[in-house]
Amino acid sequence: MGAPEVEAFLTHLAKNRGLAAATQNQALNALVFLYGEVLKMTLEGIEASRAKQSKRLPVVLTHDEVRSLLVSVKGDAGLAVKLLYGCGLRVAEVLALRVKDVDVGGGKIEVRGGKGDKDRVITLPKSLLNPISEHLKRVKAVFEADRREGVPGVAMPKAYEVKNPGAAESWPWFWFLPSAKVWEDKERDGSARSGERAYGRGRHHLHEIAITRELERAAKIAGLAKRVTAHVLRHSFATHLVLRGIDIRSVQQLLGHSDVRTTEIYTQLAKAMRGEITSPLDDL
Repeated sequence: MGAPEVEAFLTHLAKNRGLAAATQNQALNALVFLYGEVLKMTLEGIEASRAKQSKRLPVVLTHDEVRSLLVSVKGDAGLAVKLLYGCGLRVAEVLALRVKDVDVGGGKIEVRGGKGDKDRVITLPKSLLNPISEHLKRVKAVFEADRREGVPGVAMPKAYEVKNPGAAESWPWFWFLPSAKVWEDKERDGSARSGERAYGRGRHHLHEIAITRELERAAKIAGLAKRVTAHVLRHSFATHLVLRGIDIRSVQQLLGHSDVRTTEIYTQLAKAMRGEITSPLDDL
């Protein structure tokens, strides 16, 4: 089977199966990989009917729902959850934070290399300054223990390790949310690989699944009917800022959006939550 059959299959996914555009694109990418890398064939001239891109309103929590959710979170994952809402961070951004990025004294957090490889700065919530200070004391103890035990330094972005070889084992570059355990790559017989210490052992940052599980646990305790994800907290952060009267351009900068049209959806949500347009039913 070649390009005509692939084109027919992709059209079938869109028209008969009703799959979303992202799912159809994933199928196309998988087929391109299969034909190019496995079968060594080139796919050209595919003009399948494309699935329509869906435009969904984001899920947003009310202030009371956020309050009931955050009161139940705990541990490092709980602190990450509070930063997701308090600063509007993406989950990948909060996990990638280094110690140097969180400035308690200056009351700010610096996002380095966010989506689109863009940097931005966000004000830290005052209510988190003391918890973060206490958290950093515990992280410093983990860092010092790693140095004593000879644990290799943390992963560095791009080629920075070549430019600054000592940075990987320095305090400023240590993970703000380090994993509780040191990972170790071992052979099947259980013995560590010889001569690969720097690559067979290390400490990564907190795993995303820890945040997901903490959110699920807290949402269950709070009895929330909405499906709560890390990105729902980011949506809630933006909507609540608009509700407070923060201009849309400022919200765009805080979120790191390239186009203000992406941010304007929160204005629509805020209007609905304010009740600016009332139903004629209420006039009866």
